[in-house]
Amino acid sequence: MIRVVIADDHHIVRQGLRALLEKDERIEVVGEAADGQEAVAHVKQLQPDIVILDIAMPRLDGIQATREIQALEIETKIIILSIHNRRKIAQRVLRQGAMGYLLKSAVNEELILAIMAAQRGEIYLSPEISKSILNNLWNLEAEAGSDDPAMQLTARELEVLKLIVNSHTNNEIAEILCISPKTVSKHRMNLMTKLGVNDVTGLMRVALKEGLVFLEE
Repeated sequence: MIRVVIADDHHIVRQGLRALLEKDERIEVVGEAADGQEAVAHVKQLQPDIVILDIAMPRLDGIQATREIQALEIETKIIILSIHNRRKIAQRVLRQGAMGYLLKSAVNEELILAIMAAQRGEIYLSPEISKSILNNLWNLEAEAGSDDPAMQLTARELEVLKLIVNSHTNNEIAEILCISPKTVSKHRMNLMTKLGVNDVTGLMRVALKEGLVFLEE
């Protein structure tokens, strides 16, 4: 039996995924999470075979949660669900250690195929993403390097960036992350320097264009 945890901030989506997976007698859904931080906690406690992560979640998004789950050094395989069909985002997720990247618009039997592939230690991509990556095969090595903006940012900077993009003030960010407003301002300045922009509007534009963080749905 393949033990699965589902993480998505929309209850109705989790219900739909659970119903789909529980039709397969090889799969058991052992937990649900409404945000990335809860997903990490469930994985740590339950150590499922597979965790399915929505890429855009509160507290920790799918990429951040993937990074934290990988740091646990357990055998749980990660599959990402996303509305974004951009190759760079998929490649970034795979570099973080995910075993699958599926578009939400196509999730049906594909999810079962992805789970079985991950269980075998194989990577599964939605056909649209797979085609895009193959069409750009010669660019993969260059794009995997330090030119990726996400590789320049620390985990804390990504947390601050996500909150900025989701319209939180310095004081709100300080309260959420339990740091001082002065430290938030320092992170904001570092972000602008690293991403080559001069204001918050520029930060938001680059963050969303490059898929560094995601708007909470």
